[in-house]
Amino acid sequence: MNKFQILKTLAPGFLPLIIFIVADSIWGTTIGLLVAILSGFVEITISYIKEKVIDKFVLLDIGLITALGLVSILLHNDIFFKLKPALIELIFSAIIGVSAFTDNNIMLMMTKRYMKGVEFSEEQLVLLKKNLRSIFYIFIIHTILIIYSAFFMSKDAWAFISTGLFYIIFAVYFVIQLGKKRLGKRKWFEKYKDDEWFDLVNEKGEVIGKAPRTICHSSKGYLHPVVHLHIIDDKDRIFLQKRSKNKEIQPGKWDTAVGGHIKSGEDVKAALQRESFEELGLREFEAQLVSTYIWESDIESEFVYMFVSRYKGIITINPEEIEDGKFWRIKKIKENLEKDVFTPNFEFEFKVLLNTIFV
Repeated sequence: MNKFQILKTLAPGFLPLIIFIVADSIWGTTIGLLVAILSGFVEITISYIKEKVIDKFVLLDIGLITALGLVSILLHNDIFFKLKPALIELIFSAIIGVSAFTDNNIMLMMTKRYMKGVEFSEEQLVLLKKNLRSIFYIFIIHTILIIYSAFFMSKDAWAFISTGLFYIIFAVYFVIQLGKKRLGKRKWFEKYKDDEWFDLVNEKGEVIGKAPRTICHSSKGYLHPVVHLHIIDDKDRIFLQKRSKNKEIQPGKWDTAVGGHIKSGEDVKAALQRESFEELGLREFEAQLVSTYIWESDIESEFVYMFVSRYKGIITINPEEIEDGKFWRIKKIKENLEKDVFTPNFEFEFKVLLNTIFV
């Protein structure tokens, strides 16, 4: 969640307070108070009709407005008028501060309340906390400036500090953060410029970005596409490859006949043909897409395109890619399941084959 999203998240829950600020500046405190309270109850009513739940955030907002408005009416003088923006910012600061420095992340609860279905990774939650702390300090510093200008500076100076300066501070802050983000991204690309890059995909397999191989193979959550090919002969035997003992993942275990990553921008079938030739020397073959699924190991996340081919040609093992390879009978595979002979990924796909090809 970036800084713009944080401020955007505040808006729905504190809409009555925002309306009060605007209405107060146009029509005065009394009318502004009535308009804001009315808008709050309208929002609560709409929320209740839609979800059969009273929005506690809006209810809290109405209570804050009522207290602030009544004090403003009872103590209607110049100094309180000047301090009102500081009081409002203190309310926001309290909400942001609790979220930034405690385990009670009100901002996160509001985000999930108004942006249903949104989930955050641990990395995103850490970034959210960091952004909230920065915004909290900005609010506190600006609040102090408002209070100081209310007592010791001219009305024109107070007017600039309480309004225009606030937007200038945030504009400068966002520009600095945007510059840091772009610089960091440039350094990141420079660091991995010689690495192989994979496309990143969503749960539908649609490309949403790209990342270097090193990152994809060391961090869960970087979902990248791969192709797997199962080769079946005319005796219903399944060809398996034995992974090299030097492999980072599942060394020395028997696995799917062909498995490899799709290069950035590469077509799925082109990747299947390339990997099949590199590992087993296959040139001309027909393959059927049996399934697509997401596979997560301890260190990576893959979007797998699972193919099957009825192949009668010559298979030539590439010793640089594979340690060994042979056809297995289905009975023999069943006898060795869950005995640390096969990769967990193959055992999963074997069940898919039993339910689709060997039914």
